[in-house]
Amino acid sequence: MAEHDGSVAAAIRAALMIAEPRDKALATRAVARDFAAGRLSFRFDVAMPDRPARPAEPVLLAPTAMPRRGRGGSERGRIALLHAIAHIEFVAIDLALDMAGRFGGGRGAEFVSDWLSVAADEAMHFALVERRLRTLGSRYGALPAHDGLWDAAMDTAHDVAARLAIVPMVLEARGLDVTPVMIERFTAAGDTTSARILKRILDDEIRHVRFGTKHFAMVCDERRESPDDFWKCLVARHFRGDLKPPFNDSARQRAGLPLVSACVLAL
Repeated sequence: MAEHDGSVAAAIRAALMIAEPRDKALATRAVARDFAAGRLSFRFDVAMPDRPARPAEPVLLAPTAMPRRGRGGSERGRIALLHAIAHIEFVAIDLALDMAGRFGGGRGAEFVSDWLSVAADEAMHFALVERRLRTLGSRYGALPAHDGLWDAAMDTAHDVAARLAIVPMVLEARGLDVTPVMIERFTAAGDTTSARILKRILDDEIRHVRFGTKHFAMVCDERRESPDDFWKCLVARHFRGDLKPPFNDSARQRAGLPLVSACVLAL
């Protein structure tokens, strides 16, 4: 693993620059533990990279070039779906690390602690899904993955409000909507192990989105912005895609998004 000089920023950057997935996951959880235990100083003395390190596999394609996946009924379809989830969780590690490292110096220790805890969760999620892939005879990197997930980070690197509006409050919130359907598919196929993993991920993602809504509200208060109106403005400016129902209203409410989910329909 990479070494750092004792500052939280250096430790975060070191984790971002690890390419090997298992090592990145372990380093990320170590950074979160070290910060929580007071072993890292609250210094932001190094810049975050524009792009984190990536392993040689999976091969990264444009989203439009990705092969179509099955619906998850066959074992091959379930493996393809789990591989896609593993990739999302792997990139989510870097998104949470970058959130803490890029904006934490200006937002304070609570902000850094929250997003490092999210990064540690994403590392754990990745490890669970990657282990499940190996149990099924596959591995992370065996299939291609799309290279569009980091675009959200690059497009919002200039503004913490934009990053919060897009990553936790759109991308992770969409996971709240679609994960229950995936759980049903795995359960119907008799793959209760994968279904339990996804249920664990869903429960954690509610907390992650709640962190996003909490810190977004704090930024809006500081800037004297209406959270709903400001969120709609930022999504229209920075999100490349459509926000369409169905919405998991109960999960969104638990994550502090009831008003925002209604606003989606007005975009």
